[in-house]
Amino acid sequence: MKKLILYIATSLDGKIAGPDDDVKWLEELPNPDKSDYGYFDFYAGVDTTIMGNTTYQWIKRQDMPFPYGGKQNYVLTRNGSLKDNEEVTFLSDDIAQRITELKREEGKDIWLIGGAGVNQFCLEANLIDEIRVFVMPIILGEGVSLFADGYDRQQLRLTSSTAYSSGVCELRYSVNNE
Repeated sequence: MKKLILYIATSLDGKIAGPDDDVKWLEELPNPDKSDYGYFDFYAGVDTTIMGNTTYQWIKRQDMPFPYGGKQNYVLTRNGSLKDNEEVTFLSDDIAQRITELKREEGKDIWLIGGAGVNQFCLEANLIDEIRVFVMPIILGEGVSLFADGYDRQQLRLTSSTAYSSGVCELRYSVNNE
């Protein structure tokens, strides 16, 4: 069975983006060792991505090719009129059931890319198996939180942690889905 893994970077104060969905701060942080923090290996271990429509539309506005080609990509949205395209399949109905079905398929793991509302939905629906959060050595003060406001308390179990010379800390949590 595939695992749904939330793999994401946050500021020390829990922001995944600054105001106006700004993520330039991620590229501006010192990384003297030029580490990819395990991204290449993680990316090779997934065959499916799930993201929210706000995240997808942000990606589309960037001056770059779609970054998840060759993967099965799903966009969660409340807008049932969006049409699938060569990059993504839009999910607007029975989302929890559809994700459960994806997890039952054979293959590699599923990357939950975000954003905050999708992260919260998947957490509250007990769909997330693991959270890998990279805490970046910066405080943004305002912006988009890792989870949308109003989520229920959730107990996690730390399975590992890694501190990098750049000040980045990777925390891996198992989500208690019982």
